[in-house]
Amino acid sequence: MPVAIITGASKGLGRALGAALAERGWDLVLDARTAQVLEETAKALSAYGTRVEALPGDVTDAGHRAGLVAAARRLGGLDLLVNNASALGSEPLVRLEELTLEGLRRALEVNVVAALGLVQEALPLLRASSAGTVIAVSSDAAAEAYETWGGYGASKAALDHLAAVLGEEEPGLRVWAVDPGDMATDLYAAAVPDDDDPRPAPQSVVPAFLGLLDERPASGRYGAPSLLEGR
Repeated sequence: MPVAIITGASKGLGRALGAALAERGWDLVLDARTAQVLEETAKALSAYGTRVEALPGDVTDAGHRAGLVAAARRLGGLDLLVNNASALGSEPLVRLEELTLEGLRRALEVNVVAALGLVQEALPLLRASSAGTVIAVSSDAAAEAYETWGGYGASKAALDHLAAVLGEEEPGLRVWAVDPGDMATDLYAAAVPDDDDPRPAPQSVVPAFLGLLDERPASGRYGAPSLLEGR
């Protein structure tokens, strides 16, 4: 069975993608900071009949990242790494003049430094896979200038660039930065708590990710809304 590591997997897009992969027979290593919610998710996903390892922890912890890769190794290897865990830097979001440097550091540490650290830890297993893949979950804030999204957007832009360079350096892998588009997630609610406009459920964008895995286009940056057009 193929094996995936998904960070930030207890709810939202991470859980939705994990459920879709489990339904396809993938074994999973799941990460999140809240142990109880993660355990509930792991139990629900294991009902598909696949093996699910749930490791609560913080991706900024090198020991935790090593534990995630070790769990994948125990399951037989690693075919897909999804860097989905994210930090906003401020909840709710604020203008740059108000963004604390500590908040910016947290966003960079989670969204960029920890993501690269996990890639580095996982590379030997990914290279050994016949279909080694890295997905960096991005944001339109990485490419567009939105008021109050500066710190988060800067961290996601840095993640995009790391993914682009990794794709050049690792031609044997597929490395995709994927902007899922607007979604109704806890992260967005924390970012802009006064925005009550309806947004798509995370499950609605999962087919875009599955399409990438099925079709395996060249490494690069992709937007889920455009991938879903015509499906």
